[in-house]
Amino acid sequence: MKGVKNKMVIFAAVTVGGVIGLLKGEEAKQKWVFRMRSKYDNRRLMAERKSIARKGGVLLDDIELAAYHNN
Repeated sequence: MKGVKNKMVIFAAVTVGGVIGLLKGEEAKQKWVFRMRSKYDNRRLMAERKSIARKGGVLLDDIELAAYHNN
């Protein structure tokens, strides 16, 4: 279910971005898609952090996460 939702969000962003690209130009399209992708990623990250906190986990900052995932 998560995969389908992610694909739908990406499809919607690309589709709307294409329409914006036709109307306002390629640069406006790229800005809009980047803004939507950033907003979606931030929401997903915050939900993930809340879930970890509810389960009693330890929240790590960005540097700790990067170090953990590199090992």
